[in-house]
Amino acid sequence: MSGIVVVFDFDDTILDVDSDNWVVDQLGFTHLFNQLLPTMPWNSLMDRMMMELHSHGKTIQDIEQVLHRIPLHPRVIPAIEAAHALGCDLRIVSDANMFFIDSILKHLGIREYFSEINTNPGYVNEEGRLRILPYHDFNKASHGCTLCPPNMCKGLIINRIQDLISQEDNKRIIYLGDGRGDYCPSLRLKENDFMMPRKNFPVWNLICKDPLLVKAEIHGWSDGEELEQVLLQLINKISIEENAQLISSDCKLQTLSVSAHKALPKVLPIRP
Repeated sequence: MSGIVVVFDFDDTILDVDSDNWVVDQLGFTHLFNQLLPTMPWNSLMDRMMMELHSHGKTIQDIEQVLHRIPLHPRVIPAIEAAHALGCDLRIVSDANMFFIDSILKHLGIREYFSEINTNPGYVNEEGRLRILPYHDFNKASHGCTLCPPNMCKGLIINRIQDLISQEDNKRIIYLGDGRGDYCPSLRLKENDFMMPRKNFPVWNLICKDPLLVKAEIHGWSDGEELEQVLLQLINKISIEENAQLISSDCKLQTLSVSAHKALPKVLPIRP
């Protein structure tokens, strides 16, 4: 299924929780997080929280151990494995960070299934502290989108993916997400694409206000089991349509070939 690009959000989509909240809560810093939340953007707050964790003696290994026990629905990994086995191009567009995502995917054994991860940079500095930086450096310039947080416009990322795959014929996108940040990319999808919003989450509620604004087909899902069912049904639907187009093309070529053969002038045998 080389003609299908499946784009996953990460938190509350592949995972059943938000990885940022999970790390902060599990390491006992919820109260400080809630105190600081009204004072700065989320992405900047997470960088600050990593500084606080480090200053209180929490190590990178402590963070990794917490990430390795993060909850996810048991059918999500089989869904990803099946989509990959069917030849889909799997990508992630997430407002989490590279360190969290890499750690979790490697632990689950599925990191190599994803051709691309678009997220906020996250790395361990020379002091052994985790740094989390914005995908778009909003201190230098705004990304110009009023729908998205200052550090990341997922719509711009989808536009870039669309530009890359437009060079290849009949590429179609299936986008899965849950949050407010997934609304902007849903508006950038095309008519032959598919949007899979998580039911009763922010992106679902935003789409339901005016579904006609989304050009792509909308297919909701509520949990990992339904995610697997809907995703594989859509992949199968696209596969059937692609096969039908190939058969139709073959039939047309055969018809043209027969017509051309009939149109050739008949050459009469020469009498001796």
